[in-house]
Amino acid sequence: MPLLISLEGPGTLAQRVYAGLRRAILGGTLPPGRRLPSSRGLARELGVARTTVVAAFEQLAAEGYVAGRRGAGTFVARELPEAAMRARAQEPGLIREGRPPRLSTFGRRLERLDPIGPRSLPGLRFDFSYGAPPLESRSHESWLRLSNRIQREAPHEAFLYGQPEGDERLRVAIAAHLEHSRALRCRPEEVLIVNGTQQALDLAARVLLDPGDPVLLEEPHYLGARQVFAAGGARLSTQLVDEAGLDPARLPTSGETPRLVHVTPSHQFPTGGTMSVARRLALLEWAERHDALVFEDDYDSEYRFEGRPLESLQGLDRAGRVLYAGTFSKVLFPGLRCGYLVLPPALVEPFRKAKALSDRHTPTLVQRTLATFLEEGHFERRLRRERARFALRRTALLAALEAELGERVAVQGEKAGIHLVAWLRESPTGGLAAALDRAARAGIGLQSVDHCYLGEPPGEGLLLGFVAMDEERLAAGVAALRRALWPGQPSR
Repeated sequence: MPLLISLEGPGTLAQRVYAGLRRAILGGTLPPGRRLPSSRGLARELGVARTTVVAAFEQLAAEGYVAGRRGAGTFVARELPEAAMRARAQEPGLIREGRPPRLSTFGRRLERLDPIGPRSLPGLRFDFSYGAPPLESRSHESWLRLSNRIQREAPHEAFLYGQPEGDERLRVAIAAHLEHSRALRCRPEEVLIVNGTQQALDLAARVLLDPGDPVLLEEPHYLGARQVFAAGGARLSTQLVDEAGLDPARLPTSGETPRLVHVTPSHQFPTGGTMSVARRLALLEWAERHDALVFEDDYDSEYRFEGRPLESLQGLDRAGRVLYAGTFSKVLFPGLRCGYLVLPPALVEPFRKAKALSDRHTPTLVQRTLATFLEEGHFERRLRRERARFALRRTALLAALEAELGERVAVQGEKAGIHLVAWLRESPTGGLAAALDRAARAGIGLQSVDHCYLGEPPGEGLLLGFVAMDEERLAAGVAALRRALWPGQPSR
């Protein structure tokens, strides 16, 4: 508070205290509803008589800037008087015109990117947004119970700075989980704990790429990956995928080949294709031959409803070409912000140093709770429950699409994951943009696939997540979606 009030200048001490507090209120440093220090406490901090502060408070109250509450203290007024609001624009030093700060090249690239925000908004009637699993009560309760226990029992060092690579118990648990669930070949020391896949992508861009380096993305692809590489100054190219994902036979073999290839081989995002073993081996051979690296984004491989899961790309790699990223956001809670990056041995130390410079380490108590969650079997039990529950919801969505939309849509990517793509064979009334606007006004959370394409998409498609609603809500939601797409037209 003394930093807000200058006792130098014209006027009495009480006037100077009044002027400093008034400036702080008008400038928002003391926002509406903020409790002011007691007159005795502020006088002691400023080194003035209490009567000086009381006089300043009384003047502020008389003009409507503050109000006293009996037994509670003095607070900034919730609504400033009209005269004060007019004075706010005239107050010297509050609004400063001038040249904006100069941004770096990186900062200027960021200005050209669309913001990435929450995919799901509160208050939706029907939420088809991709990415956020529902908060399951049993897992939530188990997590809270474990978290409380960990915080009670944690040793002193758990409250100090940790290692950049992450808590050893968690890295051991993740390595064991990946070995039996995804056939990965990794040791705990090759696991780096990160704040979700987005940080894994950011570290890869900063450690592996210089501005101008070529990067190849699947087309379509995950927007967050494209934006990370674009912000780093990479030169982006894309390759259209088919039902089996990216085709290595079509990758460049002469000239300047990509330095890094980003792929989602287990469940292509967003179209749902699965890369065959033959293609996986061909991609690894291409990467070794052209001194390239492959970022394997295994974002939701835990959920597969048809067919047998294939071995991870990393599990086939013998030349140290694959960086494997996974996350707990799709299985536990997006707000957890905890994932992992499995690195070739030669890249462990550079990534460890980059993580340390980025944020030192992921919160230790969160890591220890997650390690216990894995060790005690809570994670596997949640997976079994969610697979069964999401399979029912997938079936309900497919049935509702058939009943309501019929031949108007073609479904893609429904065999795995927590979303599918519905390609519209008949254009919505007034066009897709108008239909999305109608859906938003009807309280329907919805995304088109346009943002997943660097070029023009092959048609009009919708990205439909199906895990945030139960079977009954999904059926009602698809009916509401039909009305938003084709108002006044009957089902099918």
